[in-house]
Amino acid sequence: RALDYLLTRKEVDPAHIGITGNSGGGTMTTWLCGVDQRYTMAAPSCFVTSFRRNLENELPADTEQCPPRAIALGLDHEDFLAALAPKPVIILAKERDYFDIRGSEAAHARLVRLYRLLGAEENIAFFAGPTGHGFSQENREAMYQWFNRATGFSREKDEPAITLEKDETLYCAPNGQVAELQSKPIFQFTAETAAKLKDQRQPPSGHPLATTIGKVLPLNLPETVPDFRILRPRRSRQYPAPQATTYAVETEPGIHTLVTLLGDERHHARPLRGKKRALLYVSHLSSDAELRDDPLPAALLQEEPQSAFYACDVRGCGESQPDTCGPDSFFQPYGSDYFYAIHALMLDDPYPAQRVRDLLRVIQWLTSHGHEQIHLVAQGRGTVHGAIAALLSNQVVEVTLKNALPSFQEIAESKTYDWPLSSFIPNVLQHFDLPDIHRELEKNKSFKLL
Repeated sequence: RALDYLLTRKEVDPAHIGITGNSGGGTMTTWLCGVDQRYTMAAPSCFVTSFRRNLENELPADTEQCPPRAIALGLDHEDFLAALAPKPVIILAKERDYFDIRGSEAAHARLVRLYRLLGAEENIAFFAGPTGHGFSQENREAMYQWFNRATGFSREKDEPAITLEKDETLYCAPNGQVAELQSKPIFQFTAETAAKLKDQRQPPSGHPLATTIGKVLPLNLPETVPDFRILRPRRSRQYPAPQATTYAVETEPGIHTLVTLLGDERHHARPLRGKKRALLYVSHLSSDAELRDDPLPAALLQEEPQSAFYACDVRGCGESQPDTCGPDSFFQPYGSDYFYAIHALMLDDPYPAQRVRDLLRVIQWLTSHGHEQIHLVAQGRGTVHGAIAALLSNQVVEVTLKNALPSFQEIAESKTYDWPLSSFIPNVLQHFDLPDIHRELEKNKSFKLL
């Protein structure tokens, strides 16, 4: 829209429209090259590398730097720049940037091959300044030189002495704040879109709801029973039962969900047999901590002595909580939980889908050991994947959810919230919401919301 406006100005020549920016501006430069052919030259700075390097280097990039499904579609940074070929593009990098310069060089090399095939190899270039992240003078001068070359207007290479304007001189709004002009903030657009979807949505139920969930979340499961490891016992954990045995259930190749059996005896060889009914407790953050400190597991053990009691940590929480991106970063805005959630979206395999698969595989595993009826109990964050797995499993006959997220609608209509990206399902409000799942559970199973 800004470009639409610029092109209405008489002093703007549509034959010479350059775009540049640094960091987040380099991000927008890159994406805009991919979606608008009106730009005639580009110079993204301090962004272009590769998704792989960002992942390997444990770099949690901004949300807008991680396009949904991009990796699943085989895209990388240079593919967006390639959409502008054979127009002049220079990649500006830094030797000491946290955006890995090896990825920048690889992106440039791929684009060189493309531009060569198009007979325009002179229109792709690379420059790396010697310092850290920022649109420093050497990178700016490389940009000036590139744009001057592309337009033919000037041969100047050096930046003249600059006098910085006062902030007030540069204000676009009277006091510098666009919000004072009644501009809509992002969350308001989100809330309005969610409200429209609610009006349009026909709440599915029964088999159509299960089918819809299967379309929204990739849930293909093998029919084979999961393999498992038996972990060595540790000293007393102050659990509400004398003994505990922990199993690492392989829900996918290389992915283990940790399941702890509580009881009067340890079961080193395999899980408890002889009880038709099992209680599967799905943790909020850590079954180990919640078994020790939360009153709910202890109460459940007393209420259901006839059931085998298992506590479960799905991937990315509890004993498998990652420490990627820095020590104790799990709850930080750019911490490990965000890091894996955002990459899951780029891989088109949302974290909730992965965790639902974990639970469905654990239920398969429990069933293979003779537990034909399961009471699934989930707390907090565990209630999202817990409720969906309970709905999809015929073995789950009873469901208890404590401190559950009431709806995704409430998140979408709120200005602030505390639920993490790892709990969210892409485009979910186009299809269903959590109350639809809760209603279906109430209709077909014994169901409690605490």
